[in-house]
Amino acid sequence: MYPAIPFNKPYFSGNETRYIEQAVRSGKISGDGLFTHRVHRFFEQQLGFQKVMLTTSCTDALEMAALLLNIQPGDEVLVPSFTFVSTANAFVLRGAKIVFADSTSLNPNIDAAALESLITPRTRVVVPVHYAGIACDMDAIQAVAERQGLVVVEDAAHAIDSYHRGRALGSLGTLAAFSFHETKNIISGEGGMLAINDVDYGPRAEVIREKGTTRAAFFRGEVDKYGWVDVGSSFLPSDIIAAYLWAQLENLADIQRQRKTIWQRYYTALTPLRAQGIGLPVLPDYATNNGHLFYLVCRSLTERTALITYLKQRGVWIVFHYLSLHKSAYYKAQHDSRALPWADLYSERLVRLPLFYELSETDQDRIINEVLGFYQTY
Repeated sequence: MYPAIPFNKPYFSGNETRYIEQAVRSGKISGDGLFTHRVHRFFEQQLGFQKVMLTTSCTDALEMAALLLNIQPGDEVLVPSFTFVSTANAFVLRGAKIVFADSTSLNPNIDAAALESLITPRTRVVVPVHYAGIACDMDAIQAVAERQGLVVVEDAAHAIDSYHRGRALGSLGTLAAFSFHETKNIISGEGGMLAINDVDYGPRAEVIREKGTTRAAFFRGEVDKYGWVDVGSSFLPSDIIAAYLWAQLENLADIQRQRKTIWQRYYTALTPLRAQGIGLPVLPDYATNNGHLFYLVCRSLTERTALITYLKQRGVWIVFHYLSLHKSAYYKAQHDSRALPWADLYSERLVRLPLFYELSETDQDRIINEVLGFYQTY
């Protein structure tokens, strides 16, 4: 019997614990310490974001975005139905009405061609989610946003080191949110980041991140005391988290090389399944692949369930992904009853294969052979 192959294994370079100890010995382990500033400089200088702020999660980054944009009860926000709940929940917390958009037949990203038909006088924001690190059609989305006066907030949770026509994902919208959860390419266990591409939002973002106070300005010596001046919350992560993240960023090129190699081996080996009607990731000509995740789209829910069961019986852990938010127990009564067939299709048929830095060629070949073996008999 072969040992089990997990779906994910967090990457560890070896320097994470050394940097954590350095942060602890510095006497500054709360937020905005040495490693936080190193991480901020990296993203601003290397990837072209105007300003970034580490947060305790991508969820918190999205919630900061909703606060920054002054989302009010009754405002409408366009969100893909096929996404994680945080994408919508950040705006629901401010009283917004979520208007769900469908995915495309090409991939699970938001259907840019349908956005204009969903806009009303109350629409304020559109939130494209770059699923699997593959860019949404940002040219079309930004064109709609400009015509209609909308703000674009990129959910770039999957999208570190991925690009749209040569520009880093997360640098295209007014705001963007990233995740460093342990399942992502670059991790800190839990953690996230808000990218601010309109610097006018920077000063208020700093206040919101520090519980609505001028605390950060006080510690820089810019004010003689700090007080409560705005809404906010405790979005600032410990410098211990940033220390772990810095060790990861030092190895970004190597991590990405390995993940993209694994992704390409899956793609090459499993492409013959397309002849049987099995879907594989599609990369538009404007997008790059960052090796975040590799998925298959089965022909039915029954087939996907059988594939998951078949591989788990053989020690290979594969998993499905999001459930359509427009059908969720919490929000379905507020959805406007439109059918969103592609979101439902991906909810019922998409399955993700193991993809992590330490996945060996031997184990990957085993996964590939098990998948192909299933489809030889199913």
